Amino acid sequence: MAKGVIRTGIGGWTFEPWRGTFYPDDLKQKDELKYASSKVTSIEINGTYYSTFKPNSWQKWRDETPDDFVFAVKASRYCTNRKVLSENNDSLEKFLSQGLEELGPKLGPINWQFMGTKKFDPADFEGFLKLLPKERGGVRLRHALEVRNPTFACQEFYDLAAKYGAAIVYAVDDEEPTWPCIDQPTADFTYARLMSSKADEPTGMSSDELDGIVKQARDWAGRGDVFAYFIAGAKVRNPAAAIALIEKLGA
Repeated sequence: MAKGVIRTGIGGWTFEPWRGTFYPDDLKQKDELKYASSKVTSIEINGTYYSTFKPNSWQKWRDETPDDFVFAVKASRYCTNRKVLSENNDSLEKFLSQGLEELGPKLGPINWQFMGTKKFDPADFEGFLKLLPKERGGVRLRHALEVRNPTFACQEFYDLAAKYGAAIVYAVDDEEPTWPCIDQPTADFTYARLMSSKADEPTGMSSDELDGIVKQARDWAGRGDVFAYFIAGAKVRNPAAAIALIEKLGA
């Protein structure tokens, strides 16, 4: 069986404390994406959770990054922070029509993140999944579902995600023990958000902890591509954690 590609990165590329710890002090701000994308293999775009961007922004991001680079995109909160998810056409269209397809083959999965207060309602959630298109402008759209309520830790949800080919985000956050940590093969790719980096570890996690992630990522790659991001936690350490993981995977 063919192995999937493992891509590892960070959330966003603009963070002032990375100046001097990740970015060289003399690096121009306009060159941050170019620099970051030379060190990691994927970045989750977070700004799209709060606002929309013009097509020329997507084109610029595409052109500033290496040929084999891939972005994940965090979906708009106006699509997911709703009482009734299946009544979502206007917000969905606004999010999807801003220019994602301008990334072309550099467009990776879309992360649909739901608040911890959103409980699993099978009928409404299936109505939402039916709204998610498989392509836009000839570019494939892959969908990942980040759920944060324990009611989603059930076979009915796993089966529903698999029915529509959506991945369930594997999310680990030591500070949020009530969030479900779900590892289910519901799509042809895996999406992981690793939120447990520590400030007192130069590489965010210990070598042994990173070795554990290497093993996990290689196991996931047996069922398709892997997108793993160091998010939140000790954010200042996340670039170092991603780079260390890339080095271990290469070894």
